[in-house]
Amino acid sequence: MSLLSNSYFVLFLIILIGFIIGRIKIKGISLDVSAVIFVALFFGHYGVVVPIDFQYIGLVLFIFTIGIQAGPSFFESFKRNGRELAMLASLLILSAGLITFLISHFLGVDKNLAIGLLNGALTSTPGLATAIDITGSPLASIGYGIGYPFGVIGVILFVNFLPRILRIDLNDQKKKYNSEMLAQYPDILAKHFVVENENVIGKSLGDLNIRFMTKAVISRIMHQNTVIIPEAEIILQKGDTVRAVGSNEALERVKLLVGSETKKEIPLDTKYDVRSILVTNKEVVKKTLGQLPQLKNFYATITRVRRSGIDISPSPSLKLQFGDKLIVICTKENMEEVSRIFGNDKLSSTDFLPIALGIILGILVGEMSVNFWGFSFGLGLTGGILVVALILGRTGKTGPIMWTMTGEANQILRQIGLLFFLAAVGTSAGSLLESTFREYGVELFVYGAIITIIPMIITTIAARYLYKINLLVLLGTLTGSMTSTPGLAATDNIVDSDAPAIAYATVYPIAMVLLIMVVQILSLI
Repeated sequence: MSLLSNSYFVLFLIILIGFIIGRIKIKGISLDVSAVIFVALFFGHYGVVVPIDFQYIGLVLFIFTIGIQAGPSFFESFKRNGRELAMLASLLILSAGLITFLISHFLGVDKNLAIGLLNGALTSTPGLATAIDITGSPLASIGYGIGYPFGVIGVILFVNFLPRILRIDLNDQKKKYNSEMLAQYPDILAKHFVVENENVIGKSLGDLNIRFMTKAVISRIMHQNTVIIPEAEIILQKGDTVRAVGSNEALERVKLLVGSETKKEIPLDTKYDVRSILVTNKEVVKKTLGQLPQLKNFYATITRVRRSGIDISPSPSLKLQFGDKLIVICTKENMEEVSRIFGNDKLSSTDFLPIALGIILGILVGEMSVNFWGFSFGLGLTGGILVVALILGRTGKTGPIMWTMTGEANQILRQIGLLFFLAAVGTSAGSLLESTFREYGVELFVYGAIITIIPMIITTIAARYLYKINLLVLLGTLTGSMTSTPGLAATDNIVDSDAPAIAYATVYPIAMVLLIMVVQILSLI
């Protein structure tokens, strides 16, 4: 058929069929976008090939967008119990790497095939990309295709049955987790109070230092039906109404200090504005709110900070991070100036300059190599781009260049890259698929299942008996370490909590980077 010799037609035909098959669900399980590689293997088996140029174009787009998105969470993942989760993710990846080495060394499985099997068992497409880049062998793709199906199904079955095996009630774990999170990040509320306490009447807000005394923020004051934005010189008068924002505990302290709570709310005066402002100015990133005297000059009040989906009470010692969303109240005439202080730039959705520049920098870094113990070690194409993208994602902005992009833009570029990569890789590997099965038979499926299950068992034992990790957090840690989005989706079906998703986001970039390193080490041994 002449159309099958048309590279563009074949590329998008494989993607189309892959999407159709990927959406088919059996018992709630689907291959999703990974079905493309199986369709590509089928086409490749019959001699249809997508040019290798599509493979590398897809590779660099896919790896770069992953790094840009993962950058902030990667460098923040060691906060709270992040170190423990990182240790567990490292244990899982290293034990999987060790098992792969033993299978290759003692059972006679080709090294390149075993490396592909490792990435398939851990459902890691970035790992596969690294394996192909380093080994240059289509056997890595075949190993991935063999290990991937159980890599998906095995993780889903494991997280579903683990609570029953351990005989742990998920509702009890949810209550414990919620109480721990509430202690760290209490809900931010707003309440109104009437000034009644004789000790505060006639005193200025600066003298009272309510923020320090109560840990709450006074966002508005109403004096004789006139709404006032709080300033240090404002004098509290008896009968004034104040609006305070903070945790429930902080608001109770405001009540003790100021007076009784009232249901009467203070309306926002027409001359004032409340706006959500995005922190994109590098000059204020890493500075505390107390180090920004400009806010006082413009009589602006920050009532809350939203970071990674969590509302944080804005204390003077709170350090700003790139991408923080601030709720600010000030006069309309000053709001634009306040917005400029923090940047409030729109994240890039169409500008391709940062993407092209970032990929070029990644390629240059990947070309560098270090010699030690007789080995020449370099990050390679994928490692170089990933490391640079992680750093740029964390940096956020360099001069006029905005490295980060909207979630929608990141997602579409990543999926385009992934589809091109899988289609090209699959067709190039398809020609060797039959001979590989003839040589190794069903044993490769068994080896893949071992690489999937054994590391999760080891990690579970360490998490429960060494670190005493909450089971909800453990489920997210396991799926993130396995880079298994279907596994996380399965966890969401059995748990009504965001704990697994937060743990998943914490360990995913760590597991991804560590697996790439393990792949490189295995290729050198």
